[in-house]
Amino acid sequence: MKKLALILCILLIVSCKEDQKDYALVSGAFKNTKAKEVIISKGETEFKLAINDDGTFSDTLKIEKPGFYNFSADGPPKSVYIDFGDNLKVIADAKSPILEMTFEGEGAIENNYLSSKVGVRSFADKGAKALFSLDEVAFRNKIESDKNENLKTLSSIEGIDSNFKTLEETNLKYETLTLYNDYQNGHRYFTNKREFEVSEDFLPQSLKDMVFDSGSDYENSEAYKKLALNTSLDATFKDIESFSNIKPADLTPISEIKIQALKNDVISYVGTMIMSPANANMKDIYQFFSDNSTDPETKKILTNTYNKNKNLLKGMPSPKFVNYENNAGGETSLDDLKGKYVYVDVWATWCGPCIGEIPSLKKVEKQYHGKNIEFVSASIDTPNAYDKWKSMIKEKELGGTQLLADNAWQSKFVQDYAIDGIPRFILIDPDGNIISADAPRPSNPELVSMLDSELDKTK
Repeated sequence: MKKLALILCILLIVSCKEDQKDYALVSGAFKNTKAKEVIISKGETEFKLAINDDGTFSDTLKIEKPGFYNFSADGPPKSVYIDFGDNLKVIADAKSPILEMTFEGEGAIENNYLSSKVGVRSFADKGAKALFSLDEVAFRNKIESDKNENLKTLSSIEGIDSNFKTLEETNLKYETLTLYNDYQNGHRYFTNKREFEVSEDFLPQSLKDMVFDSGSDYENSEAYKKLALNTSLDATFKDIESFSNIKPADLTPISEIKIQALKNDVISYVGTMIMSPANANMKDIYQFFSDNSTDPETKKILTNTYNKNKNLLKGMPSPKFVNYENNAGGETSLDDLKGKYVYVDVWATWCGPCIGEIPSLKKVEKQYHGKNIEFVSASIDTPNAYDKWKSMIKEKELGGTQLLADNAWQSKFVQDYAIDGIPRFILIDPDGNIISADAPRPSNPELVSMLDSELDKTK
């Protein structure tokens, strides 16, 4: 009987541990926030905790493993550590520019350390300008001192979780290397010295020699992840001058990435950008990305992009705009312009980059005045911006044919061209066929080369 009771007791203990091992309770109160939910995320895992009217929130999270998670509601995310069985209470104040947080309960020791770490860890922190404005020697001394102080604090805390301590020691190394890596651009930005270059011996040799092959570090350290992503993206675009003729062979740096999660993230970042209908190799690029990604959501987005763009390749009949209001009076359709090359600028009065292209567009229009090409600007402004559209045409002395799309973003022409960002430029031939569904901007010298090449064909 005693033996049976002992077995039952052991089973009960094991059962309790199994029930608890993949859960953590996170609760707390958020002061001075207008946010409706707290988001706790790590990679593809995301938990959304509703914030009640009194600012409180609470939920039980089923986590796959202990580690660092991003905690966000107001402003940039902050790092929190969550372990199996934690009962973590978070007190946060959105009024603070860097989201001050204090912690109570199981898991508080580790997270109060994270909250009180010294040093600037991102451009969002208040001290970024002061840090990145320092000269090289002062900057190096500051970040190395901060790292050593954090390591000292980490070693002195009684009762700290050993797994957390190991992860954080690794993370501090990568956070410091990330700051070294960010220094040149940060110094340029905050001191307005656009030509500044770091000294040859400024970057640590360990950063120069770094090989990104640790899936564990990529998962557990945001700093390592940032370094890996930036390095991989730089390698991908290093020898690419234009997206218009990229081939799978040009993307070897992506296929050579050793960490699959990193490869997935790089493809997610650049995939839809590179799969432009202006690229005749789009189908091969789509196949390359599909073969190299294992992320279902990324593959779904790539497939949707390919299906939208496959009918927009060079030589395909162009989608048409019909009866767009013409600022000069009446209505204009694409068919009215048949027999001419048509360069379409899809823009809006609220779009800063669109407005930034206006001087270059006016220059190109002047250069090709009297030639067989119509410059059409199709605004996707909403009806309540009608007067602003009319005023800007007059104020900026816009030339060419100024049209107002019939249904803003939902205009059939906009939808058919799969336009989800502006400015967007399109070049159509005199027969109404697509030359480029994503043509160079007026500020890009490639546009003049393209127009000259096309016009030469009709001489």
